[in-house]
Amino acid sequence: MDYGHPLRFGAFVTPTNVTPQAPVETAQLVESLGYDLVTFQDHPYQASFHDTWTLMSYVAARTDSIHIAPNVMNVPLRNPAVAARAASSLDLLSGGRIDMALGAGAFWDAVVSMGVPRLTPGESVTALEEAIDVMRGIWDAGNRTPLRLDGTVHSIAGAKRGPLPAHDIPIWVGALKPRGLRLIGRKADGWLPSYGYMKPGDFATGNATIDKAATAAGRDPREIRRLLNITVPQTGLDGWAESLATLAIEDGASTFILATDNATALRIFAEEVMPAVREMLETERARTGVVAGEPRKAAALAQRRGGIDYTSAPTGVPSIEPGDFNYATVKSTYMRGGSPGLVLQPRTVEDVIDSVAFARRHTHLPLAIRSGGHGISGRSTNDGGLVIDLRHLDSIEVIDRSRRTVRIGPGARWLDVAKALAEEGWALSSGDYGGVGVGGLATAGGIGWLARKQGLTIDHVIAADIVLADGSLVHTSASENSDLFWAIRGAGANVGIVVAFDFAVEEVGDVGFAQLGYQPSDLADFLQRWGATMEESARDLTTELVITRGTPTTARGVHVMGVVDSDDPDDIVSQLQPLAEISPLTSQSVQLVPYSAVMANADPAPHSGQGEPASASGLIDHITPDVAEALARFIDSGASPFVQIRCVGGAVSDVPADATAYAHRSANFAISAGGAHRQRLADEWAKLKPYLNGTYLSFDTSLDPARIHDAFPPATLARLREIKASVDPQGLFRDNFSVIPPDSPR
Repeated sequence: MDYGHPLRFGAFVTPTNVTPQAPVETAQLVESLGYDLVTFQDHPYQASFHDTWTLMSYVAARTDSIHIAPNVMNVPLRNPAVAARAASSLDLLSGGRIDMALGAGAFWDAVVSMGVPRLTPGESVTALEEAIDVMRGIWDAGNRTPLRLDGTVHSIAGAKRGPLPAHDIPIWVGALKPRGLRLIGRKADGWLPSYGYMKPGDFATGNATIDKAATAAGRDPREIRRLLNITVPQTGLDGWAESLATLAIEDGASTFILATDNATALRIFAEEVMPAVREMLETERARTGVVAGEPRKAAALAQRRGGIDYTSAPTGVPSIEPGDFNYATVKSTYMRGGSPGLVLQPRTVEDVIDSVAFARRHTHLPLAIRSGGHGISGRSTNDGGLVIDLRHLDSIEVIDRSRRTVRIGPGARWLDVAKALAEEGWALSSGDYGGVGVGGLATAGGIGWLARKQGLTIDHVIAADIVLADGSLVHTSASENSDLFWAIRGAGANVGIVVAFDFAVEEVGDVGFAQLGYQPSDLADFLQRWGATMEESARDLTTELVITRGTPTTARGVHVMGVVDSDDPDDIVSQLQPLAEISPLTSQSVQLVPYSAVMANADPAPHSGQGEPASASGLIDHITPDVAEALARFIDSGASPFVQIRCVGGAVSDVPADATAYAHRSANFAISAGGAHRQRLADEWAKLKPYLNGTYLSFDTSLDPARIHDAFPPATLARLREIKASVDPQGLFRDNFSVIPPDSPR
């Protein structure tokens, strides 16, 4: 039976240390000859052998593409939790090239001499099964519960899980007896026997035993790869390729691992046997209609969500489903826990178009568009719907140095943009956290460290390419599709997916980065003084005020962080001095650093938000005494443990209110607050609303459709709805503060 697995070839190399570099050089030869896999025995009691894990690590560092595995790992001598972490770490370091093969152990006299109790055959299989459970449990990094196993041989009393490997490490098992074969059918990803120890018919019998056990366990037998350790035939090379092809066609063998250290034999096998076996198998598959591929596991299929036609997902577009090993890395955002039914990760504009077409066939489901996944609103994930994740569209390129124009993909992160622009002596104001993706921020506004000097991020967009709801790709600028160009600068989530931005950037050298701490006795007075000081400051200075709630044992935190766009230390101090005089300082730090260093503040770990975030946002023209008192009352209410007030104004206010969909140009400050209790936050925020002049939706989690009226003045909203009706009449993009009227049939 041909199980349809892609055909692979490997080498089984002796880990000799007599000539220490010999197995490494053999591995390098194997890679150069086009083999897929190199494996090593694991017999640490052999004084003439390298330790296998040490050797594998060294080989991984000295090779580029070949997969590496023990053949097989001696489970009695390797703690499975420790081995799992070693495999995961090496997989990350090697770029996803580590595979795992386990064995129940052999040479028991040597094993016992090392202090390992002798196991009966039944205990050996139990040890293997428990080892598989432990290793898979360690790799289940998205599971926040400690790993526990009260096993017969292996016990784990609350181990931390992780790290997540770079790829879904397969676990193959070397076994020949029925008990071991049934274990493979229940839990393993592959069967790895040595053909030289088998009698005629044993391979077919073993397959039947594995398949029966797999079916009984609710698995598809095709999930289990059939591997074979083989040797050079004593009868010569004639007919060798035909024999292997027969094993592949009739018995489903799909990985042949040649056990030899002989360079000539390895070369002949690669140059003569491997191509012949491939050709014969491909010919037979073409005749019988067997399509090569790795089937999705039954356990993963069982986790698919209803309402999604997974079979029609766009071919060639990488995707992640709930049952996939790395689902935990994409299901949630920075603050919101999610459980989407399918995450599409396009790598090209054509992939985006195909993904949008797939979404059009699923308009009954939520649709989230994600660039970085950091959005406070949490709208780039959902429950049971689709996510189009743009992380791979992350290119950053210079268009014209003389005009300082650059083209950036929506999936790039602002810390990477800042680093790339710094090489040219440039910078672009872009939020205050480097982990944010370009796409979300550059279509919503972009309140950043240089806002008072440079304006919003959207004020530097000079053109963009957008995939519309109908799948068409359009170019926008002030002179081409100008309505769309107007809309994407402040309400881009409503009109399509921007797949490329053209920006005009500014020359920026080193900047002053300040962090100032206060403990004011009168918070309202402090707020008013800070606001007035910032409105009077030169535009080179942009700051934000962060207030954290105190505890019974700690004082309330009041901090000002800011950037002075100057590389003159005296000028920096001079511009900061008024801030130092509004209240006695409890701490201060001022550094002269590249702007890229200010933005290099992101945690590279995958987002792991939980639950539903609660955040509110508003814009304020001036912090008058009444506004200051209202803000102080809100902060003192305890509804929010964390309040931020960002400076806008300056260059932001130079742009006419009707020039972009972001219309609240008169505001000098943007306030945002988060809380654990949504209703309490909403109740206290409502008391602030009379003092607000608009809202910044990127920091707002409210599901109230009326929030659209806070974000967009009547004339702006009317124009947005006209554009929406033209480019997205069916309301495909409706899950991120849609401008579609609530009573619309769309």
